[in-house]
This record gives sequence, C-alpha cells and structure tokens, in this order.
Amino acid sequence: MYQEILINTIRKKIGQDKSIIEEVAGALDISYDAAHRRISMKSKFSMEEGVQLANYYGVSMDTLFQGSDSVLVKKTKDVQSFDGLSLYLESSFKYLNVYAADRDTSLYYSAKDIPLFYTVNTDLLSKFKLYVWLYLLNLEDMNISFDVFCTKAPIIDHSQKLTSFYASVQTNEIWNDTTINSTLQQIIYFFQSGLLSAEHGKTLCDGLKELVFGLEQKCTDKNDQYRLYYHDLLILNNNVLISDQQKKSLFVPYTMLGYYITHDENTCKTVYDFFQYQLKNSKLLNTAGIKDKKMFFNRVYQKIDFYKNQMTVFPDML
Repeated sequence: MYQEILINTIRKKIGQDKSIIEEVAGALDISYDAAHRRISMKSKFSMEEGVQLANYYGVSMDTLFQGSDSVLVKKTKDVQSFDGLSLYLESSFKYLNVYAADRDTSLYYSAKDIPLFYTVNTDLLSKFKLYVWLYLLNLEDMNISFDVFCTKAPIIDHSQKLTSFYASVQTNEIWNDTTINSTLQQIIYFFQSGLLSAEHGKTLCDGLKELVFGLEQKCTDKNDQYRLYYHDLLILNNNVLISDQQKKSLFVPYTMLGYYITHDENTCKTVYDFFQYQLKNSKLLNTAGIKDKKMFFNRVYQKIDFYKNQMTVFPDML
C-alpha cells in the first residue's frame, strides 16, 4: 500500500513522458531490472530506499503516509566558523544551481533586509556584511575592528557565483521603507562601539547609496528581468521562492543566515500564489509614475544621509 502511494506520487512528479523505471533506477543507483521489480511490486523498497526516493523527489513522507500537514525540509549548512561561512555560500549556490541561470527561472524575494545577493560581492559593503555575520554568530575572534578584518578567497569565489546567478534570472523583489534599516543600524552600532571608523562608516553609507542608485537605474519599464515592488503594508520576512516550468523551491529563514529548504509541491504552490497576490497589491516601481518612484528612492537616500551625518557629528571613536 505505502509503496504504491510513493510510486504514484513519483509518477505525478516526473510526468508522463519519462520512464518511472529509469527514474527510480537512476535515483537509487540500481539496475533497470531491479527498479522494474520494485515498480511492479514484485519486491519492496527498503526503508533506506524509501527515504532516498523521498529526498530525491522532494516528497514529504509524513504527508504521504500519515495525511498530516508536515513537510519534508532540508537546511543550509550551519555556520560555526569562517570556513563554515564559505561552505554555507557554496551549498547555497548548489541548491540554486539545479535551476537554469536564465530568464526561464523566476526568483521572488520578500526583502526584509537588503537581499543577500547584493551583499556577497567584493566591495566594502559586502566585506562589512561578512564582518557583521561573523560577529553576530559569535565566531572566532571577532573583537577586532573592521579596519583590520580580512576576508578569504573561498568566500569571495562562492559569493561571486551567487551574485552571477541572481543577475541572470528573472527577479521579483518586494521592498518597503524598512528594508535598509538593519544595514544602517549595523553601521551606526559598530561605529558607536569603536569597531568602525567614521571614515569607513561614511564610506559604507556611500556604498549603500550607490547600491540603491544602481537598483533605481535598473528599475525601468523596459527591464522585464528585474522588477522592484513597493508594499507599504506587508511584513516582509526574507522568504525566497524560486521556480521554473517544472519545479519550485522555497527558502525560509530560521536563523540570521540559516534557511530551511523545501520542494514540497503544495507548500511551494501556496507560497507562489501568496507572492502573486502580494505583487498585485504592491506598486511596481518599474512602471510607476516618476513622482511615486522618486518619492520611494528619495526616502531611502534621505535615511542613508541621516545615518551618515550621525558619524559626522560624533568624532572618530577609534
């Protein structure tokens, strides 16, 4: 009974144009004949094979066999060191790399903070975000000032792959007036703690302003690859949904950098529909009038300038 349920679920996932015997043989790394015996119910899946198939096809075994609302999830690598951060970035790219890096892939980002993909590059702002992550995760000796903090090559390599992927797919971001708040608060916090010089603090504000200006320049009615939405009511949560014609994946944050990942069809469909509804109730800044678009970006620039001036008022604390 349970084996039949699993087989039927896999059939629905792969579609009618693929051989389920070949699919199962590949997923379990067994011969065609061995897979045929299992599909024809002449032999049974072992417990390990059942779990392996569920993981391979993103099937929730709880949902299949208990009729519950449970969902099978994976999670990104835990970050417990500088090297762990590098592995986290590498594994994140692998999760995304099952999708083609082109416009047939759509990515939806509920931007509670500035999207991660903009702050894993090689500029000073990206270096600062790495510094903040390591500090907040209480990793290694992070009682050093930002001035002497050094990044390492593997992190940069993996960061560039993530950035390149994000720039190649069709992107839909939802922002509000608080999206940049956490980054600005981090800059002023480390400045007031004496771990960030006023010079670097002001340079970071300039870098943040430059990042936002770049998004404003991309945000045009002729750019259908990048869409920026403004929603003044929705509470954003950094959820990320990625999809193409065949599959969907949902990334849900559970710590500052950690994400749960599910390919559960019903869950991803529900979140996809939720995103579509929120986009309808948001203002697409690409096609908004000049006044509405300028009002949003000017509020962002003014907020950045306000924080930058706080470091001008106070003397350099280093």
